[in-house]
Amino acid sequence: MKAKILLFAASFIATSAMAQGLKSGVDRNNMDFNVKPGENFYEYAAGNWLKSHPLDKEHPMNGAFVDLEELNKKRIREMVEDYAKKPQTKGTVAQKIASIYNLYMDSVRRNREGYAPIKPVLAKIRAAKNRKDLIKLMYDLDVKGYGTFPVGFGMTVDAMNSDRYIIGISQGGIGLDPEYYTKPNDQQKAVIAAYKSLNNDLFKMTGNDAATAKKKMEAAFSIENQIAKVSYDQVKSRDPQANYHPMTWEQLLKNYPGVDWNYLLKASGYPNNGGKVDVGQPEPVHEVEKILATAPLDALKAYMELAVISSSAGMLSDNFSDRNFEYTKVAYGVQQQQPRWKRALSFVQGIMGEAVGKLYVQKYFPESSKQRMITLVKNLQDAFAQRIEENTWMTDATKKKAIEKLQAFDIKIGYPDKWQNMDSVFVIDDNKSLIENVKAVQEAAMKYRIAKRWGKPVDKKEWHMTPQTVNAYYDPTTNSINFPAAILQPPFFDPTVDDAANYGAIGAVIGHEMSHGFDDQGCQFDKDGNMKNWWTEEDKKNYDARTKVLVDWFNKQEVIPGLYVNGEKTLGENIGDNGGLNIAFRALENSMKAKPLGDMDGFTPAQRFFLAWGRVWASNVAPQFVAYIVNSDVHSPSISRVNAALPMIDNWYKAFDIKEGDKLFVPQQSRAHIW
Repeated sequence: MKAKILLFAASFIATSAMAQGLKSGVDRNNMDFNVKPGENFYEYAAGNWLKSHPLDKEHPMNGAFVDLEELNKKRIREMVEDYAKKPQTKGTVAQKIASIYNLYMDSVRRNREGYAPIKPVLAKIRAAKNRKDLIKLMYDLDVKGYGTFPVGFGMTVDAMNSDRYIIGISQGGIGLDPEYYTKPNDQQKAVIAAYKSLNNDLFKMTGNDAATAKKKMEAAFSIENQIAKVSYDQVKSRDPQANYHPMTWEQLLKNYPGVDWNYLLKASGYPNNGGKVDVGQPEPVHEVEKILATAPLDALKAYMELAVISSSAGMLSDNFSDRNFEYTKVAYGVQQQQPRWKRALSFVQGIMGEAVGKLYVQKYFPESSKQRMITLVKNLQDAFAQRIEENTWMTDATKKKAIEKLQAFDIKIGYPDKWQNMDSVFVIDDNKSLIENVKAVQEAAMKYRIAKRWGKPVDKKEWHMTPQTVNAYYDPTTNSINFPAAILQPPFFDPTVDDAANYGAIGAVIGHEMSHGFDDQGCQFDKDGNMKNWWTEEDKKNYDARTKVLVDWFNKQEVIPGLYVNGEKTLGENIGDNGGLNIAFRALENSMKAKPLGDMDGFTPAQRFFLAWGRVWASNVAPQFVAYIVNSDVHSPSISRVNAALPMIDNWYKAFDIKEGDKLFVPQQSRAHIW
């Protein structure tokens, strides 16, 4: 869970749950008692919920995450539209939020403008007479946020020295994951066809006749295909060591002379030379050098035009968003475009997410909730430390390092301690088009970030998610676990139910994020957030053998006919679920030593714990979106996060008396015993 109210501490309940009037957290109406737990726990825990909550036309999947996102949209809509309906004082946060929302909602104006806001940019590209002028324009437009330069370039944290920023250079320039180009399965082939059709139409919608549009689309796709062939696939992209290639600025200029890095640095607004650089993926960067030097001028122009159109389409007239949606239907299985107000809210939050987040937490997340959550996280830390101490496969020296890292976690709950206030550095002008305003915001934001960060120590207290985001994440370079306010609501956390269900839901989510600090990526970073080996050779060998059990197991999970989960790509998230469940269950056991819990609604505390996990992941999903998750996401599909995750958990077998012969049974010696 990258990932994605209030949490109470165990000590909050001094007497039994029933004496406190707390509920079990299990709704029997959600369950399907015609299914045995050991045959299909996903259906057993939530089968009737799945039947009674069919997928609507707006979403590719439903479930707890989507339900909370929709709740948040209603809440945020009230706040935003309250601003948008009334005149606001110029320059205030209220005015900026209102103006962005109204500019997006003004379909009459945007439809009248058509693609006029990007006509001057396209004209510049088409008018370029030579390679030198065109590539300079490529850099200039990329800095303005049009995505014309097919390499990622910008500030990043140094993985080897997490206290400082360096220039990061990374692969990019393709519209889909590399595997879609290099070895597509049937669903990926369908997406590629839809992608090419979309791009062809975008060219036609911006003044090209059919023949010219097709020619430009093929030329642009050919460049993407050339880059994709040497790009790191999704498995290799997850390896921190394989994606770290540090050098000095002088070495960059010498080793990659096909790009004018000095010009790009200056155009981006950096005040001095680049210093240390990390070229994450050298091969695709070298390939871009070749493309810039040898690709036909018209092909480069087509590539740049498409980048400008694609990056702007969501801010143009309705026919652009409508055409984009036709692609979405193929890629994700959505049947109906969301109403304009929902899209407008997403757009506002993309620009002023923190400002909206401030309003959100003031109304929906009191300080008391934050403090209670911190206590619960501490309970999970204690449980994790116990499991590290008890495991039999680590030496004492490595256990000590692991516990030091665990205890060094920076726990971020709800919202930042210090807001960035980036909204103070830009203005929103109602007389300008939506795109003009957005480009001005992007330029101001980039200048702000460079001035605030470049040459200064990394501020490890910064957040990379807004408070209203229904998600959570672990950051290895800050060794922090981060839980935005929006996820701390039912069914993840419910203050009206007892510990068993809450530990099985939000507790396992907390444990999941903690486990990311020790997954196949996180284990390569030390307690200070630096990429550094703190393992003995023997311990790391044992660790890799144990995690390979999860790789092999998830490789066998067929989620739709002929399509299997990629165990390597999803390993980090699967370790997160495995560790999260074990850690949270131990925390529940610790809690019950002080305040025992009895059976409720016909279920033991242990059963309620696992039923809560099943409820959290209950979701109906369009087949196309299942394929998208398998093809492009590091998470396993929801059903696998139940039916494949739980057979690796010893306590699940005890809770439901799962026996050999049951479909989900895995012999104990074949289960993954990691954290």
